[in-house]
Amino acid sequence: MRFVSFLVTVLLCAFALRLGQVQLVYGDELREKAQAMRTKTMPLKAERGQITDRHGVAIAKSVTRYKVFADQELIEKWSQLTPDGEKKGGPRYAAELLAPLLDLNAQELAAELTKSPETDRYNKYLTIATDIPPETWDAIRALRISGIFPESTSKRMYPAGETAKSIIGAMGTDEGLSGLEYSQNSLLTGTDGSMTYEQSRNGHILPSAPVTEVPANSGHTVVSTLDMDIQWHVENALDEQLKKTGARGGYVIVQDVKTCEVIALADRSATSDDTTSITGRLGSVQDIFEPGSTAKVVTMAAALETGVATPTSKFRVPDQYTTSNGQTFRDAHEHATHNRTLTGILADSSNTGTVQIAELLTKQVRYDYLSKFGFGQRTGIELGGESRGLLAEPDQWDGRTQYSVMFGQGMAGNALQSTNVFATIANGGQQCTPHLVAGTTDQDGTYTPSPKAETRQIVSKETADAVLSMMESVVVEGSGAAGKVSGYRVAGKTGTAQAADENGQLTSFVSSFIGVAPVDDPAIVVSVILRDPKTSVYGGEVAAPVFADVMAYSLQRLEVEPTGSRPSLYPIDW
Repeated sequence: MRFVSFLVTVLLCAFALRLGQVQLVYGDELREKAQAMRTKTMPLKAERGQITDRHGVAIAKSVTRYKVFADQELIEKWSQLTPDGEKKGGPRYAAELLAPLLDLNAQELAAELTKSPETDRYNKYLTIATDIPPETWDAIRALRISGIFPESTSKRMYPAGETAKSIIGAMGTDEGLSGLEYSQNSLLTGTDGSMTYEQSRNGHILPSAPVTEVPANSGHTVVSTLDMDIQWHVENALDEQLKKTGARGGYVIVQDVKTCEVIALADRSATSDDTTSITGRLGSVQDIFEPGSTAKVVTMAAALETGVATPTSKFRVPDQYTTSNGQTFRDAHEHATHNRTLTGILADSSNTGTVQIAELLTKQVRYDYLSKFGFGQRTGIELGGESRGLLAEPDQWDGRTQYSVMFGQGMAGNALQSTNVFATIANGGQQCTPHLVAGTTDQDGTYTPSPKAETRQIVSKETADAVLSMMESVVVEGSGAAGKVSGYRVAGKTGTAQAADENGQLTSFVSSFIGVAPVDDPAIVVSVILRDPKTSVYGGEVAAPVFADVMAYSLQRLEVEPTGSRPSLYPIDW
């Protein structure tokens, strides 16, 4: 007994010494390790901001989704009392409860939740479901199955479907890849938060332990300038015209004259089965082409602003004209020599008359006005990949290009550049930057408008008003008659330019019509550009009807009052 008592005493002393060592010497260190083992930090993903149209309707938004994963070891040890008082648990019972909620086969799910005999280790992170809505996860959580965990994710939704898809853009895993999703990514992306808590061995949060939460800050809402009703109508009208004309693709832009807000922007390509599809890229700002006769507006503005001509200046316009350096130019149709005013040259869209005007301007002046109106430089719209176009320096122009640039050949631009030329004329000669972002709304609901675009006076208001009146003659008396809109005065210009085909041969055409309404108080500019139409190559025949349709709908949608005055036009001949 004494020996046994001695051994017990020794053991108790040893335990006491060990306990004292654990408590006093290593106590703080072990306490920290224990807390670290049971402490878990879960990231709280910030919600990506919405993109809305000009009326606040969401066109891109994020919704919360969950990935559900399982710990096979914890599930194997889990059990609970059923409503009947029976103790049940393990993978089979867990699968029986989960399968109806996840729309899975219970037997197959039970097999997944059970550790395979061929493996030595449990799968501690077995994904059993993805893209689970919050209400489904709430039902799963209510089952209180130890070993079933969520991982919060965010899914991007586009309520408008395919409408404006190219402009809105696409998302990668965590950031935008194109369109506004890309260019506004820093504003749309919020700041992630976190939640730190202590959990038991079976994964439950310890209610008595503190929970520290750093809330996530969601991204800003980006308010675009788009009107989705007009956008839908524009895309539908373009689709129909591509089918009617057999064109390979096209662009339509609706832009506010005074604010330079882009109200609608559509890109389409035709497919081999005569249907249309979204280009998948922003051709309106990325594709370049020779603008053709729509660029003659710049020539007219340059002639008036420099004083070399007036709207009623007289010219003799043959169907074929040879310059002093031996370059011969022709009009689209053979005709007798006409006595035309400057206005008549624009109304007829005469190349030979335009070349005569160009001869009155130095090469540097021709270049300066093309450049001032925006050719050869990016507009600055909030979209990636915009092309600056092609405009060579005047000392690089050959003997023919120095004249052809004045009727839109030998240089190239994108659809938005050409549209903005007409917006500048309609805005009294003031040029501003086309834009798609009206402003942003932060997490607190505070709206901040985008900085107002600076304007530049490109030509005088007198010059701009005169050119606008000359463009009205194009619609009333010239090649743009199909662009008329009932109840409104319209000014516009047709365009046809050669374009290279897949083999680099100039067998293709770009046909266009760009116009403004109402002339007495310009509100919007609409451009319609078709690539390689088959029924006709003339913009007045294939593009102007779409212009009239889109312009009429847009004016009514924006509640622009009908024209209250009658046109007072310059004479087109003498």
